[in-house]
Amino acid sequence: MPTMQARADRRPLLRKWLYAALGALVFGFGGVVMLVLIGSQSGVTATVLGFVLSLIVVGVVVPVFLWLDRFEREPPWMLIFAFLWGACIATLGAAILNDVGSYLIDPLRDQQPSVAVWVAPVVEESMKGLGPLILLLVRRREIDGVVDGMVYAGLTAAGFAAVEDIVYLAAGYADSGDKGLVATFIVRVLMSPFAHPMFTVCTGIGIGIAATTPHRWLRVVAPVVGWCGAVALHCVWNLGAVLSQDGWLIFYIALQVPLFVGFVALVVLARRHEGRTIAVELGRYVGPGLLSAQEVTMLASVKERRYAVAWAERHGGKRAQREMREFQDAGSELAMIRARLDRGQTDPKTVQAEHELLQLVGRRRAQFLGTALYRYYDDSGITRGGEQPV
Repeated sequence: MPTMQARADRRPLLRKWLYAALGALVFGFGGVVMLVLIGSQSGVTATVLGFVLSLIVVGVVVPVFLWLDRFEREPPWMLIFAFLWGACIATLGAAILNDVGSYLIDPLRDQQPSVAVWVAPVVEESMKGLGPLILLLVRRREIDGVVDGMVYAGLTAAGFAAVEDIVYLAAGYADSGDKGLVATFIVRVLMSPFAHPMFTVCTGIGIGIAATTPHRWLRVVAPVVGWCGAVALHCVWNLGAVLSQDGWLIFYIALQVPLFVGFVALVVLARRHEGRTIAVELGRYVGPGLLSAQEVTMLASVKERRYAVAWAERHGGKRAQREMREFQDAGSELAMIRARLDRGQTDPKTVQAEHELLQLVGRRRAQFLGTALYRYYDDSGITRGGEQPV
């Protein structure tokens, strides 16, 4: 009997390792094929230079979406899946389908600008959007709203943009040497690193809505509408690039800068909205005494969260720091589950998830009650308002 129990206990772990191995095989194959294709077209030296310089895009874009994910951190494997899908699968699929579409529309290859405007946006946004859509289908409960959809879509687009930049950087070096490499680097890496994420975020918004809406029709319509928005923005971007080949600076100021400003505003507003959602939803637990008003204030503010983690480490070491992070993560997840319940999603799994998270939050917050909790609020400057810890 113990042997059978041990085998049963090992099955989930074995399944995880099998999935990880399969993912490594699929993504590794796609990545290697893309690098081989680039190398065969532009040479090894150009490919290596393009790879190194494209890492700047990863270093700039990925942290932005991880910053957006600060309130309610997503499972690392899902974030990695999104990025690798964009880098290894979406790029390879787009390369093949772009060639097929280009041949069907323009067999003689004498109207490439029209292909860039009408074929590439549809193909590339479809391939990029497929990654977050797969996550929606297999892990819908992990996607708690628009912010999560934006994070997965943005990371997918970041992976796609990084590999596409390798293609263009390598081609620039192969065609014109250092001059071509520098010119491509300025235009693609320095001046428009967020182009692909700006497009695909539209699909991510639709996926975030689909994951949380109680309406079945909206679960289908929202991703489609988001994808249409991504394709439209991509078409406009490519059309502007084609029409402004002799006046790219005007195109950059007139179109790219406003789009980027709008994208930044959207990201900031989305994170603020998530903070307000956490405050409202967790505020429902203050009356019953399951949370204090001060704890809700801390959980709804990135600044206060950061201070609380530093305070926990200062007063209790690494263990207390880890427990505070777990308290914060569980609090954020609880807020999103509460929002689902408020929208009418009262199925047994959601109700059970709320119950389990309340228990976890209760266990973690118990470690910061009494004198230690009051010391934290005194140190942080959050007013206690006469309320006693529960």
